[in-house]
Amino acid sequence: MPYVSELLGKPVADVDGTRIGHLDDLIAISHGNVPHPLVTAIVVKRSRGNLIVPMSDVVVLVAPAIPLTKLTQDIQSYQPGEHDVYLVRDVLDKQIIDTNGVRVVRVNDLELTRVNSDFYVANVDISGLGLMRRLGMGKVAQRFQRKGGTTGTISWDEIELLSADQPMRLRVSSDKITELHPADLAEIISDLTRSESDKLLESLDVETVAETLEEVEPEFQAALVETMPDERVADVLEEMSPDAAADLLAELPEERSEDLLNLMEKEDAADVRKLLSYPIDTAGGIMTTEYVVVRPDLTAEQAIAVLREEAAEAETIYYVYVTDETDTLRGVFSLSDLVLAKPHTPIADFMHHRVVTVNVADSQDDVAHVVSKYNLLAVPVVDDQRRLHGIVTADDALDKIIPTAWKKKIPRLFR
Repeated sequence: MPYVSELLGKPVADVDGTRIGHLDDLIAISHGNVPHPLVTAIVVKRSRGNLIVPMSDVVVLVAPAIPLTKLTQDIQSYQPGEHDVYLVRDVLDKQIIDTNGVRVVRVNDLELTRVNSDFYVANVDISGLGLMRRLGMGKVAQRFQRKGGTTGTISWDEIELLSADQPMRLRVSSDKITELHPADLAEIISDLTRSESDKLLESLDVETVAETLEEVEPEFQAALVETMPDERVADVLEEMSPDAAADLLAELPEERSEDLLNLMEKEDAADVRKLLSYPIDTAGGIMTTEYVVVRPDLTAEQAIAVLREEAAEAETIYYVYVTDETDTLRGVFSLSDLVLAKPHTPIADFMHHRVVTVNVADSQDDVAHVVSKYNLLAVPVVDDQRRLHGIVTADDALDKIIPTAWKKKIPRLFR
């Protein structure tokens, strides 16, 4: 199969054999339900201006010299549309997302395939061999490949194109990007340029953006939302956990942070404001207000009904906290405690009355020590009157103790 690099620079001659220039680019467009773009025209570079020749006027594309079916003056120049892609100008050397390998790679070459009389873009070459062909070392690349050298190609339908410059667009019609895990998306975004990451985030729904931002550090979060419209940022903040939203707002200028809080739903904004009122390195500053709480007079069966209603909004449902009418913490039980209890057993009969807690003013180091000592997935945060204000999950508690990259690998068993 021919590569684009092998066609570049080939002389182009009209029907009389008069050389009119050389091939400088190819234009392709997505064609119907076929996932591979159809080559529709070639760009001929001439001393007096480029000529875009439709493929219908090309006799043979793969040849030492590319012959045309008409005289130069009889060729009706092809007019590219908004969905056309220049393969050299818009794709070669660009970064793309390999949605199968979940990575950002560079396009070193493009492989074409012929179906009947038409040419389609088959694969993207990301290997060093593609770069060698571009440098005019095609024969060396062929010998290397015959000896078992790694080729490294990706099918066109497994990639997403990225560029901040028109006419390139991010193709998300197949929803391949949104199917990736937020942690994978976060890693991809960290490998992109600012303009490319902005474009990618624009293409995602609010919930996916929120989940992705929660996988990166607050400083990077702030950079990613810097140019995002306030209304969209407010929607994203509402989808984030309150502690993550508070961390992000703390990194933004105070005036913008306040504007965003005013755009958020009042209940969501109130939770975030509460967290922002505590020093950032205290239990109150790193806790979340999303947890499940029940009253002690319920039965196990009734507690399960509460979980079904509230679990979707909780940071963790592995632990369920028991409070009275004044929000004073009275006990805690795990999901295993609840599942093993008989339906009509009162919660007070199987909950743990001695609860390990931290105070809202305790330092993050103190919280981390408690989580580590008692092997907890989360620890409740109380005030001096033992009123429950939130919980600190293990990954947030250990943030300062272990590297962020390792922290992200802690299994979220309580999700």
